Formats: sequence, C-alpha cells, structure tokens
Amino acid sequence: MAGIIGHLINPLLVSRVQYSTPSKNMALSPDTISRLSLEFEHHPPQEIIAWAVETFCPKIAASSSFQTQSVPLLHMISKIQPKMRIFFVDTRYHFWDTLMFREQLERELGLNVADLYPDKSWKQFLRRFGRKLVTEDPDLCCYIRKVQPMQQALAGIDAWISGIRRDQTPQRAKAQILELQPDGLLKINPLLNWSKADIEHYRAQHNLPEHPMTALGYPSIGCMHCTAKVQPGEDERSGRWVGKGKTECGLHTEMFHKKTAPGEVPEQFVLTDTLA
Repeated sequence: MAGIIGHLINPLLVSRVQYSTPSKNMALSPDTISRLSLEFEHHPPQEIIAWAVETFCPKIAASSSFQTQSVPLLHMISKIQPKMRIFFVDTRYHFWDTLMFREQLERELGLNVADLYPDKSWKQFLRRFGRKLVTEDPDLCCYIRKVQPMQQALAGIDAWISGIRRDQTPQRAKAQILELQPDGLLKINPLLNWSKADIEHYRAQHNLPEHPMTALGYPSIGCMHCTAKVQPGEDERSGRWVGKGKTECGLHTEMFHKKTAPGEVPEQFVLTDTLA
C-alpha cells in the first residue's frame, strides 16, 4: 500500500470542507453507492474521508476504540474535520490505559469525542447479572454495552465512519468501503485496504503515539475480561474473547441490525438458567 501511505491529501479538497455547511443529504441510490465504493478501492483514505464530510456534514460521525490501530484514522479526521463527533463506547470494563490513551489523543489531536454508555434501563439487569454475562453470554454483554449504545448514538446520523480493515477478521474481509445499512445509514470504511504495516508506517511518518499496552503483547485491546496477551506469531486478534467462540463484538456484524427497545433482550439471545 505504498501508494496510499505516500499520498498527501490535496489541501484544496480539505479547504472546501466546512463543518458549518448544511448537509447535502444527497440520498445516494444503492447503485451510486456501489459504483462509488468500487471507485474508492483505488483512493487513499484521506480522500474518502474528505468526500464523506463534504457530502454528509454535519450528519456524520466516526467511531473509535482508541487503540494503536485507531490512531491514523483519528489523525486524518483531526486534519480534515476536527469537529466531527468521534463515538467511544465506554463499556465500564476498559483497561485504565485505554481510558488514559483516549484522553491523550482527544487532547493532542483536538478531537470531538463523545462517550457512549449502556442505556440506563439496563441498570438493574447489569447490577444483577453484569459480571456473569461476560462468561455466560458474551454476545448479550456486547449488545448491551457496545451495540445498542452505538445504535442509539447513530440515530439521525446519515454516515458513519469506521476504522475496520479487511486483514483483521474473516468477517471484515468481506466488507466494502461504502456499505448501505438497512435503515439507510451509510457506513464508510476508508482504511479497509490498509494493513498493519500501513498503520505503523503512517504512525512513524507522523510521529503518532502508541497505546501503552501494545508493546506489552496486546495488539488488539477490548474489555479487561475479554482481552488476553498475544504470543509472537499469533493473529493480532487471537487475544480477544479467548474460549468464548467469537471474534467480533457485534458492531460490524449482523448483530448491529438487530434493534430492540432499551432494556429488552433481543430474540437471538437466550439467557441461560444461571442468568434467567
């Protein structure tokens, strides 16, 4: 991906993007989205982000887990449109290092970060079963703590920028740069064609920081209970949900399309006897 890494975004393109400009809300047709998605396969992520901001602003937001691999996308957004909302899902189970790294990046890059939390309607349920969910039903745990808060935050948003890459998981390998969601939301994945090497090259090129746990053997970091150290040579996400039969939290799977009222358990989750 040397062509992408070596590209410098056209300053004239960035200068046209003004956050105060009303959203064009172009209501792009599925055919147009498919065509643009194919075209963007050959464009650097900075151009894709600039197009997205110019097209959908102000009804556009990004999400980030604030890991080392998140830094290039956050840096690009800070240069193209620093006022864009960056959603961070605070599950209440994050490592302290992640929370401190989130604050560091927010401060140093001048980001507009919004923290998301589980809906208050889950308070009693989580107080009673929260600890058990991690082992008994990790999918439901992720739905309550990650998926539903993001669904609620994206209500009224036209476009959602994500930092997923095709080299991360088999599920993400099938993703497209532009993905029209069933509810009309357009998901945009500008880093889809990047690799881990591209991430590191960009970080070094711009002298960007690293999550403090990365050097300790944690290339992919989630909640404390569901993140383990990865041994040299292992897949970078092999430390996530070890022994739990899952590789995704649900934000980038079909689970994200399952919507229920706050406090209501979706049909696809069957509570075990220990939880019911």
